[in-house]
Amino acid sequence: MEMEKTYNPALFEDKWYSLWLEKKYFHADEKKVLNEEKKKFSVVLPPPNVTGVLHIGHALNSTLQDIICRWKRMKGYEICWIPGTDHAGIATQWVVERQLAQEGLTRHDIGRENFIKKVWEWKDSCGGRIINQLKKLGTSCDWDRERFTMDEGFSRAVRKAFVTLYQENLIYRGKRLINWCPRCHTALSDLEVEHEEGKGYLWYIKYPVVGEKDKYIVVATTRPETILGDVAVAVNPEDERYKDLIGKKVLLPIVNREISVIADEYVDMEFGTGAVKITPAHDFNDFEIGNRHNLTPIQIMDDWAKITVEPFNGMDRYEAREAIIKILKDEDLLEKVEEHTHAVGHCYRCKTVVEPYLSNQWFVKTKPLAEKAIEAVKTEEIKFIPKQWENTFFDWMYNIKDWCVSRQIWWGHRIPVWYCSDCGHLTVTEETPEKCEKCDSKNIKQDEDVLDTWFSSALWPFGTLGWPEETDDLKAFYPTDLLVTGFDIIFFWVSRMMMMGYHFKKEKPFSDIYVHALVRDEKGQKMSKTKGNVIDPLDMIRKYGTDTLRFTLSSLAAQGRDIKLSEKTIEGYKHFANKIWNIARFILTATEGIELEGEKNFAPEDRWILSKLSETSKTVDKELTNYRFNDASKAIYQFIWGEFANWYVEFSKSRIYKGAEVEKRTTAYVLFTVLRDALKLLHPFMPFITEEIYQKLPNKNAESIVIAPWFEEHYDFNEKELVEKVKDIIRGIRNVKAEVNIPPSTSVEVAINSKDENLLQVIKEMEPSIKQLARVKEIELATDKPEGSISFFIPGTEVYIKIGKIINVEGEISKVEKKLKNLSKEIEKLEKKLSNENFLSRAPKEVIEKDSKKLEETKELFNKLSTTLNQLKTL
Repeated sequence: MEMEKTYNPALFEDKWYSLWLEKKYFHADEKKVLNEEKKKFSVVLPPPNVTGVLHIGHALNSTLQDIICRWKRMKGYEICWIPGTDHAGIATQWVVERQLAQEGLTRHDIGRENFIKKVWEWKDSCGGRIINQLKKLGTSCDWDRERFTMDEGFSRAVRKAFVTLYQENLIYRGKRLINWCPRCHTALSDLEVEHEEGKGYLWYIKYPVVGEKDKYIVVATTRPETILGDVAVAVNPEDERYKDLIGKKVLLPIVNREISVIADEYVDMEFGTGAVKITPAHDFNDFEIGNRHNLTPIQIMDDWAKITVEPFNGMDRYEAREAIIKILKDEDLLEKVEEHTHAVGHCYRCKTVVEPYLSNQWFVKTKPLAEKAIEAVKTEEIKFIPKQWENTFFDWMYNIKDWCVSRQIWWGHRIPVWYCSDCGHLTVTEETPEKCEKCDSKNIKQDEDVLDTWFSSALWPFGTLGWPEETDDLKAFYPTDLLVTGFDIIFFWVSRMMMMGYHFKKEKPFSDIYVHALVRDEKGQKMSKTKGNVIDPLDMIRKYGTDTLRFTLSSLAAQGRDIKLSEKTIEGYKHFANKIWNIARFILTATEGIELEGEKNFAPEDRWILSKLSETSKTVDKELTNYRFNDASKAIYQFIWGEFANWYVEFSKSRIYKGAEVEKRTTAYVLFTVLRDALKLLHPFMPFITEEIYQKLPNKNAESIVIAPWFEEHYDFNEKELVEKVKDIIRGIRNVKAEVNIPPSTSVEVAINSKDENLLQVIKEMEPSIKQLARVKEIELATDKPEGSISFFIPGTEVYIKIGKIINVEGEISKVEKKLKNLSKEIEKLEKKLSNENFLSRAPKEVIEKDSKKLEETKELFNKLSTTLNQLKTL
């Protein structure tokens, strides 16, 4: 079974993925779960926006899920990993509106029905792009169960959820102050508003006190244009400056309307003058104060953020601001202006400044729904990993507000409410009605609004499985077992899935929530197109292969720590893929013609590598169970490269090439056994290279590595510690030669002084390997130090290397002394640096850690060379 000379993933990645799909390896059989033939493990893929393109965050999220799913599949679970895409209301509508704009049209020009038709056409032609990109990443989703948040079945689930919540009095329509985007022309939830701090101004405006000449109360505001909607001036009841004004009237500048001075404890006496204008229709805090004092809101803007009050009617809000400031100056009612830094809300989609807007909207009562979700996390029925994200969840849930779910756009789930023009009744139903359910009038019209995208996404764990029907899929795979997500959608999505899951299914939607970190650039900065530091996963796949990208991401995915990623790091892990390829190629070539069946005689190094394989399997199992992807990756990497390639493969060469027939057979058997089972451990992380090599093995035990049984045999042989000591001896000989400048290829004589008979026996059995790897002529036993030798110790054993006749002793002493002098200066420099309080307080943590490690390593080398120098002086 020949292999290409070099690792070239482009030759086989697509081939294997197509075969896996053809063989239905990723398809879950619900009957096996319902009949209790297999345990289930179910996951829902966080649905990317249908407008999306694969970015590095998607790559990380999908890789981590795929690792768990492939691991569980090999462990015998029936895996149901449901993929799909989100209709992404505002984002998708924007895409199609931009296309129309290129034709000089707006959605209003073509009408709602034709616009929706165009969006569906766009979705059918371009919407599957990210799904194909996820497949390129190797994701083992059950593509037969792929869903879309607006497919027919899911739309039925959304209508059922809305109508049920309405009937239970958990959804209501009310005139409330909401976040309004004048550009997108829709309401936004609090979570869809991005608050950005920026420089603005505080205008100090004088409000004349009615009936008291030349007496004013001065109010500081950041929004003078909203003065047109003021209904009161509020002060703190404890503020001595204004106690005599409480209950009096002031004249509202420009409008010349009398308004009251009221007392409210909300007012901060330290802000501005301690007196604030109350505009309930255009400020959230003012809205609450207005409700407490029964004040009637006055709306002064339309939904385009244009003023509706004369003489500013039709002006943009900022244009009106300038006009109002000019009038205030002209009438000597503007006392002063100060620079002021404050946070302003922007639309998450188009970045327009959001306007608090009084409007009829649909809301979900969230407090009753939140209770069960909070309790589930408190009792660990649902676990956050890392645990620290519980605090973020609780902070949000304890302070949760009613959720505005109506959006004034056309693309999305249209609200299933019909208004009767004759009697005013609201018909709320899952199916489109022909008449008003109250008066039988056919003069009914459906609500124009659609539901917030997150409303449908909140049903994802059970809506994808067929709810509201009690399907076999729902019985078999709900609740799901794992959710992998980013921290930024804990509020948007995770908490809402929990609320809806407990409400509609009376069960948790998932057991574990693994919150992965943010992928940043190598300097720890957030990736952005403007900074030019974005790493495109598809580019990395083209350059280095899917497996390399996946293994890089898993190796860096430490819990609770953001990932610092560079292309150089990805390129570095390509060497690991090359190493795996070269090991497999060596084994297949070197063992050609050797029969694996027959008598075997296991050597200490055989038993050692099999024990190491078992240890690694246990470690990977443990780390994946705890979602410590980086530690699992590290264990596999260390075993394959550090133990198998660097040591066992090298140990094997003398026996493969020069051993007797039984030695060759045994060595070949162990090489193939370890390679096969190491590939299984690696498969969840690097699926393509492992399949390509697995298919060439003479000892494969499944049609595909995808469905091969996970390695669970447990070897534990006594010799494993003894072989570790042999490795220490080989390393020690190499180090001594390096310290005294003996070329690695120069053979030396070695003597060993040990009372450990078991070790001496293993050394005898492994003598050919020791001689080969350490370049040793002879190995003899000794009780005393031979003349002209340098020694080193391992526990219970002293090893002597005879170098007296090989080197110029005086010359080497001089060289070692020079090295020690330089090391001493380096140690002094680092110690001085690390004791400098100014450096410690200013330097980044990673710089301090790097210098501390360097100091430790330099001291260690200094001590080793000092020992060598002392020994050289005795020669």
